[in-house]
Amino acid sequence: MEYLFYCRDRPGTRALRDELLEAHWAFMDRYAEGMIARGPTFAADGQTVTGSVHIVDLPDADAVREFAYDEPNHRAGVYEPEVLIRRWGNTLGRKMWDFTGGSPAGPRFLLLAHARPGSTAARDALHAEQRRHLLDGEHAGSLIVCGPLLSEDGARWLGTAILAELPDHATAQALLGRSPYARADLYASIEAHSWCFGGRDQDDD
Repeated sequence: MEYLFYCRDRPGTRALRDELLEAHWAFMDRYAEGMIARGPTFAADGQTVTGSVHIVDLPDADAVREFAYDEPNHRAGVYEPEVLIRRWGNTLGRKMWDFTGGSPAGPRFLLLAHARPGSTAARDALHAEQRRHLLDGEHAGSLIVCGPLLSEDGARWLGTAILAELPDHATAQALLGRSPYARADLYASIEAHSWCFGGRDQDDD
């Protein structure tokens, strides 16, 4: 089962994050086979790290808890105590490393849209329209990975998560902000975070 984890950094913990970088990488090495996407998010200045996103295939609830709470940054207090954990569906059926993107690469973003409670039925009615908006629309070739956020049993729709390469923050916000789900007022909020590929060849994640 695929899960999305988003950990938000506590203010003033960048030095500790840097100190734990190798320990973080070593922990993530254990999950390399199931890793779908990963990387740090940034504030508007493009330098201040604000969090880390990981999308990974895990076998069971015990593995989910271990991944979220045994990770060195979380144990040391780099992250806020509460971790966003959601089941996720891999709509594109690929990993971030399969994305070729533009040349040169443009800015990349994490989009998190949180559903209003009780909106699963309304979402189901608009699913085909939303899919066309994303997969056949203007920015279809910019999607790195995308998919729904789901409850643990997969029965309830809780939102949408996308990693994408887009021209700027306004375009990123509009990708979901002007979508059929948003026009139907199914999203309670939409977050757009600057993001980059993570891993051992990156600086932060």
